[in-house]
Amino acid sequence: MPATVMRDGTKQVRDRQFRSEALRWLPEVTRYAMSLERDEANADDLVQETFLKAYEAWGTYTPGTECRGWLFTICRHTFYRRRRREERQVSYDDPDLEALAAAAVHTSARQGGYADLFTRFDLSDAIDRAIANLPDAFRDVVLLIDVNDQSYEAAAAALGVPIGTVRSRLFRARRLLQEALIAHARDSGLVPASATVQGGSADEPTNAP
Repeated sequence: MPATVMRDGTKQVRDRQFRSEALRWLPEVTRYAMSLERDEANADDLVQETFLKAYEAWGTYTPGTECRGWLFTICRHTFYRRRRREERQVSYDDPDLEALAAAAVHTSARQGGYADLFTRFDLSDAIDRAIANLPDAFRDVVLLIDVNDQSYEAAAAALGVPIGTVRSRLFRARRLLQEALIAHARDSGLVPASATVQGGSADEPTNAP
C-alpha cells in the first residue's frame, strides 16, 4: 500500500477521533475560556488556540480518557502564556485550618439570621463578580471544581499542584466568596447593615497555597 494512502488513512482516523472526543467539549471549553478572559473576543481567540494546540498534540492524548480535563489544561496553560505572566507562587496553608475558618463564617452567618441568603435572593451577578475578584490561584480552583465540575484529582493535574493544595485553596476561596457575598447583601440592604462576619475579612491579605 502506498505511503500516501497510509498517511491519508491515519489522518482520517485522527480527525474522526478528534471530532468525536474533543469537539464535543467545545461549549464547556468556551465557558471556561470566557471565565478566564472575561472578554468574548479574547475568549474566542483562546478557544481557537486551545483546540489548535489540542489537535497538534492529539498524538499525546489517549483516546477514551478524560478529554475535557485535558482540554481545560491546555486552555489554562495557553491563557497564562498569552498573558506572559507566571502564576503567582504562594505559600501552603493548612486545609484543616481553612475548614475551621469556613465553618466559623457559616456559623456567624447562621447566627446573624442570613444563612438562607443564597436561597432567598438571586445573587448570580454578585457571584460572578466575586469569583472574578478572587486572586488567580483561588479563582482557578473555583472555576475548575465549582463551575466546571472537575474532580479534585483533575484540578490538581490541570494546575500541576498536589491535591492537598487544591483543597486548601478551595476552602479559602469559598470562604472569601461567602464573605464577599454577605458584604454585597449588607451593602444592597438585603440584610441588616449591622450584620458582621467572623473568621476573617475578604479584604485581608491572601497568601494562597
